[in-house]
Amino acid sequence: MPPTFYMKKCTGCGLCDSICPADAIYMKEFEDTSVPYLKYPDECWHCGSCRQDCPEGAIEIQFPPDMLCI
Repeated sequence: MPPTFYMKKCTGCGLCDSICPADAIYMKEFEDTSVPYLKYPDECWHCGSCRQDCPEGAIEIQFPPDMLCI
């Protein structure tokens, strides 16, 4: 599953965009702020960098079972 962005928590800092090693996350203008979106969901590596580095805790990732070795 791709990352889920919680817009109520997001401040639009853009850190997720800059930290994504797959360059899959981009910021876009929405109303009077910038919001993250997953422009290329198939390119997401599920590395968790965006979730781990988000200062607001506004990103959640549900890792696929095959990535969890279940």
